[in-house]
Amino acid sequence: MELVPGFTELLQGLSATMTAPTFASLTTVITGWVFASKRTVTRMILAAGSAADKHYSSYHRLLSAACWSLDAVGLALFDLLAPYLGDVVMLGVDDTLARKRGLKMFGTGMHHDPLLSSRGKAITNWGHSWVTLGVIVELPFRPGHYYFLPLLFRLYLNKNSAARHRRVYRTRPELAVELLWILSNHRRDRRFHAVADSAYGGKSVLCHLPENCDLTSRLLLDARLYDAPPTRCSGRPGRPRKRGDRLPSPQALLTERCRRVSFDIYGRTEKARLADCQARVYAAPTRALRVVAVDPLTGGRPRQAFYSTCANASAEEVITWYAMRWSVEVTFHDSKQHLGFEQPQAWSRRAVERTAPLAMLLYGLVVLWFAREGHRSWRPLACPWYTSKAEPSFADMLATLRRLSVRRHVLSLALQGPGTRKIKQLLEYAVATAA
Repeated sequence: MELVPGFTELLQGLSATMTAPTFASLTTVITGWVFASKRTVTRMILAAGSAADKHYSSYHRLLSAACWSLDAVGLALFDLLAPYLGDVVMLGVDDTLARKRGLKMFGTGMHHDPLLSSRGKAITNWGHSWVTLGVIVELPFRPGHYYFLPLLFRLYLNKNSAARHRRVYRTRPELAVELLWILSNHRRDRRFHAVADSAYGGKSVLCHLPENCDLTSRLLLDARLYDAPPTRCSGRPGRPRKRGDRLPSPQALLTERCRRVSFDIYGRTEKARLADCQARVYAAPTRALRVVAVDPLTGGRPRQAFYSTCANASAEEVITWYAMRWSVEVTFHDSKQHLGFEQPQAWSRRAVERTAPLAMLLYGLVVLWFAREGHRSWRPLACPWYTSKAEPSFADMLATLRRLSVRRHVLSLALQGPGTRKIKQLLEYAVATAA
């Protein structure tokens, strides 16, 4: 099997991050990853077919021993996305759980499982916890919709796992700050803006942001807010004040007079009561924030509070920025459902840290290929019972890539004689149905 030339050309943008033999093995693995039914290395080799012309151990060594950097591949993918990025690059930061089995696999531990947990009961599960940083971008073929394309990854080790593997324990926010610094230093001439939930909105991230990066996140309703410190008068004894007067908390802001607004977020229009102010939090008294308190009138959500380091932004902009974070959850779901993010069975440290993130990097490559040329070949299924679908999902993008790749391979066969056209049509239909 071979992928379409447009996708192969896209992969060439990653070739500068490794040697030619290693890149050839990576191309074969990605080809097999697209067509395999189960995402293990052996299944990828079988799915790649005659393209896998090396010994099978070469493809295992690609992930466990070869000399190449996953961060460099992610930064190369960021450079490929440059034509679709605006003046301010929106970033998403979050973590996801990959359930695993086995005690000898590197980095496994008990982590919170958000899919099985409820508001009243927290459930943990055995597996890997991945902290992920990626770009949130709006692509031309689907205006008004945002895609989260993962770029950089870090495997979080809980305290027991870190002690077992003799590694220094680092929290998830610390790993997120490291990823932000890597991307910010890669393009110091760009302005970045990260959106994250409350787990990455505390002082461990807010107080250590790069100079060219802003942050929008959640805030506690009872957070302590302060005004700017007053100007110090000359001749007064003592150290200058770090914080100004105490301001009302976000919860108190909602008890006062608020304005009613309508938001076009999450694919629908929602109404809410809203109050905002410019304030500073206790942990970062030198950084002005735009604090927004929201009391939803529709949708059944509770009262919430948000903040952004863009102190001059409007409240509507802060809410819209935070709503972009939902694309992160969509990417995590699609990477697990359609690309087998949880399926690789690697157990050594380097193989574990490389194999699963390749699924999310492949997600970004498929979406970028579809934005470049794949959307011209996509057609919604003609189903009389499903007529409302007008936009492609990631499953449609992956099926389009498979169908066009196999179609090109079938049409390249030297089939001659009567019935050839019907044979090709039958093969194309079978591939489209299987994809």
